[in-house]
Amino acid sequence: MKQIKIINPENTSDEEVKNYRVREASRAIVFDNEGKIALLHVSKENYYKLPGGGIEQDEDQLTALDRECQEEIGCNIEVINEIGFIVEYRKMFKLKQVSYCYLAKVKGEKGKTGFTEKEIEKGFKSVWLTYEEAIEALNESKALSKEGGHYIVPRDLSFLEESKKYF
Repeated sequence: MKQIKIINPENTSDEEVKNYRVREASRAIVFDNEGKIALLHVSKENYYKLPGGGIEQDEDQLTALDRECQEEIGCNIEVINEIGFIVEYRKMFKLKQVSYCYLAKVKGEKGKTGFTEKEIEKGFKSVWLTYEEAIEALNESKALSKEGGHYIVPRDLSFLEESKKYF
């Protein structure tokens, strides 16, 4: 899988990163039968993001992605292609996060989401948008948190832009 970019707005040094905890995550650009893309609207923090999340100890990238998509957008998915990966150096959390992104389509029917309490508190809601609407939603996001504005939105916008050739 190819590296798309490094996100390092806090100018973390190579020396600092050596002591950071590493977190791997799987994300997806999921489209339905109408060609619409799933996004999560984090309403209480005023931004949009792609579905996905951390890879748990007993999971590989695709198993984690399938679980996250069932939880966050209520769908089983079929992975079509790899988009790439992005590395984030989050100095505020002493964290190096590596996010792997895939292109996937909905397999079967859309079901109910299963957000965590934390996600519910943040106002998570799944929405389905055209490619152009998804790009616009991310571009217009005015995240209230540093994490959302400096890391999540730029990361997911980069993944969407990288996937343009498929839409």
